[in-house]
Amino acid sequence: LFCSGLLLISQHDRPRLISGMFILISSFSQKYPPVKFLSEKDRKRILITGGAGFVGSHLTDKLMMDGHEVTVVDNFFTGRKRNVEHWIGHENFELINHDVVEPLYIEVDQIYHLASPASPPNYMYNPIKTLKTNTIGTLNMLGLAKRVGARLLLASTSEVYGDPEVHPQNEEYWGHVNPIGPRACYDEGKRVAETMCYAYMKQEGVEVRVARIFNTFGSRMHMNDGRVVSNFILQALQGEPLTVYGSGSQTRAFQYVSDLVNGLVSLMNSNISSPVNLVNPTYRYPLSMYFTLSKTSDTLSRSQIQFLPEAQDDPRRRRPDIRKAKMMLGWEPVVPLEEGLNKTIQYFSRELEHQANNQYIPKPKAARQKKGRPRQHN
Repeated sequence: LFCSGLLLISQHDRPRLISGMFILISSFSQKYPPVKFLSEKDRKRILITGGAGFVGSHLTDKLMMDGHEVTVVDNFFTGRKRNVEHWIGHENFELINHDVVEPLYIEVDQIYHLASPASPPNYMYNPIKTLKTNTIGTLNMLGLAKRVGARLLLASTSEVYGDPEVHPQNEEYWGHVNPIGPRACYDEGKRVAETMCYAYMKQEGVEVRVARIFNTFGSRMHMNDGRVVSNFILQALQGEPLTVYGSGSQTRAFQYVSDLVNGLVSLMNSNISSPVNLVNPTYRYPLSMYFTLSKTSDTLSRSQIQFLPEAQDDPRRRRPDIRKAKMMLGWEPVVPLEEGLNKTIQYFSRELEHQANNQYIPKPKAARQKKGRPRQHN
């Protein structure tokens, strides 16, 4: 059945708009990933803002397969419909094109608030949008949580620590952030979002959870994400030198996306209302990451290294402390770095092949800068 009309997002066999037309989708004609059966009392109604993005779509997969009802809200600024299209038509799934800076009226039990540009090229391209999403958007989601009695988990970031002066960084560290620097729209936006969460908890009794997320990689991440893993893999697969900004002595901690998703779900369902670091605590230098990547790919092992000037406000050291997550959540990462990198390389290779067939080849993306100096974000 085809007809023109306005946007409809629906469940079961009701019409849904795709490319300006209603297409009647039958749940009997579509195959979905396996879904666990949950009784009505155990099944939760869950909202994921930014659920069509890199991390959000993997979280959607887990919660759907666990048997919950999932509503994904995304404005597709950085999210992609194809990340969640395999769930379209399923009776437990809804996809809504919506910007969280506008109020949303929906009945849910839990809210995972992931909406925000997270890669530096994106949030530095539109800093005002980034600030609005993390302030007005968070305010709207907290208002929704208050109205319907839902628990809210904020996806915060290690960027709240800025360029830290204390090592390792535990959750009690207040951070060292430049409030007017090129990264400030994201760093300070998340700091304000955390403040809002705890204000609503204290004044309105809203249940909140705050996850401070460090560098995450895996399938569905944008190839032009602008950080060290995506840059190295993309440059190597395209036969270009691997760019290292500064001396290469900066340290970062990395985790595979499935580990993060498990941590988010564990935190949401815990009794911990204070912030929690989620990351693999093993920290690495860009050059050591190069050698690790070289072990997983012959293509990467043949790549040359090019050193470029250090970027402004780029953190020199990130060394996380995850003892709190281990002791209070019983969570720690389980995917070895080499295994996660190998899966990510395979994903990038497939994406390059697909995009080459469509005559589009991505380049490692640098954020817009006044001086025009290339920048890598680790």
